[in-house]
Amino acid sequence: HFATVFLSTLTPKFYVALTVTSSLISGLILVFEWWYFKKYGTCFIEQVSVSHLRPLLGGAESNPPVPGFSASNGESETNRQSLSECKVWRNPLSLFRGAEYSRYTWVTGKEPLTYYDMNLSAQDHQTFFTCDTDFLRPSYIVMQKAWRERNPQARIKAAYQALELNNDCAAAYVLLAEEEATTIIDAEKYFKQALKAGEAVYRKSQHCHPQNSQHEAQLRRDTNVLVYVKRRLAMCARKLGRIKEAVKMMRDLMKEFPLLSMLNIHENLLEALLELQAYADVQAVLAKYDDISLPKSAAICYTAALLKARAVSDRFSAETASRRGLSTAEISAVEAIHRAVEFNPHVPKYLLEMKSLILPPEHILKRGDSEAVAYAFFHLQHWKRIEGALNLLHCTWEGTFRMIPYPLEKGHLFYPYASWTETADRELLPTFHNVSVYPQKEFPFFMHFTAGLCSFSAMLAFLTHQFPELMVIFAKAVTLFPHTPHFALVPLPSSLPLKIWKARPHVTDVSYVT
Repeated sequence: HFATVFLSTLTPKFYVALTVTSSLISGLILVFEWWYFKKYGTCFIEQVSVSHLRPLLGGAESNPPVPGFSASNGESETNRQSLSECKVWRNPLSLFRGAEYSRYTWVTGKEPLTYYDMNLSAQDHQTFFTCDTDFLRPSYIVMQKAWRERNPQARIKAAYQALELNNDCAAAYVLLAEEEATTIIDAEKYFKQALKAGEAVYRKSQHCHPQNSQHEAQLRRDTNVLVYVKRRLAMCARKLGRIKEAVKMMRDLMKEFPLLSMLNIHENLLEALLELQAYADVQAVLAKYDDISLPKSAAICYTAALLKARAVSDRFSAETASRRGLSTAEISAVEAIHRAVEFNPHVPKYLLEMKSLILPPEHILKRGDSEAVAYAFFHLQHWKRIEGALNLLHCTWEGTFRMIPYPLEKGHLFYPYASWTETADRELLPTFHNVSVYPQKEFPFFMHFTAGLCSFSAMLAFLTHQFPELMVIFAKAVTLFPHTPHFALVPLPSSLPLKIWKARPHVTDVSYVT
């Protein structure tokens, strides 16, 4: 009785306001859910439900398995391999902060490097350029503090302080070359000074023979400084157009320090040889480093595909191939492209200019979008130079996905694609970049539910605005229907507006439901 009295006091304006408000709120929820899904790759409502509501309801918390600690030995081995592929690596072709990254910031006002990326670089510098014996040298104590500084100006100031204490501090010259120099020419001058100081310290460390851990750590640090400086000098020569000189410096560095293959200096060499169009030399480098026992990279896989495509791309035609079939050389090229795409499926969209490029980060995730950006940034020109190579890639790259319908569960030539690459890429790449996601995620259930709720509320708001009396009667009937003793309905002719019946002259009788 109370519900009947209360509903009889409500006017049509109340129902119009109610439906419009519910439609507006559900629309705002839908927009927020869509934005959150695009930014973080997950549904906010679902995430909150899993994180907070499930423990309260007594459900088991579903934590992802820790890589390398699964139940079976086979799964453990697979996870260990996947973990090695998803390790964050130093970008072999990383740009110079002062001469390149900072110039981009000055022009666009955008920061190309994330805090996470720069923090990883700071950790690298402390690992490469410091050791336990630094407390014996005041200049190295200053440089230890410099590598930990967040403010670039404070780091530069500390480097000058270290040079005042020791004019032959190679690490200080390295920091100035990376961050203070605003051109590649200035950076090269600093690196030449660092090379002179670094070689003297390295020779002195070699001639000292006390076999203890401190001496080994100091020798390792001096070796790291020397290798880093020589590599950056070779990169300076490459950027300044002295490509043959750069190739010679890289080859000499790889011969002098053959055990430092984990620094991926061969990727710098591959890019320089491609610029020289020395494809036979590129093939020789691939023959050494494209080995099943060595870790792969986008540079290795896509360069191998480029050389295979070069042999057939100038004569390739999709129409002709569909009529007569693929030749042996074309099959080999297509298989190489499929292999490269399976390793990193994000690269083709950048090479085919379906996505815009940004400056590459200082660290990359193998098989991730960050590696794809870094590869395409330097190698797009090499694909364009070979006639028909991009056309062959365009015609064949999507065929890879037919061979791996469930890439997160089973791969074809490589291990299954790791599901956590998107999370790491979002940390490495700036926020203004639209991170590529593979495989493409379907919209979660709650987004579909919110969209349906918004549409239904909007439809009710429209009908209530157009037919207020009819919708009031409908709302009262729906509300009172469960409370009616015999589910008896009032006679419809006496309750519906007269204009409804005038519009339907063929209706002559209405049955009563008892």
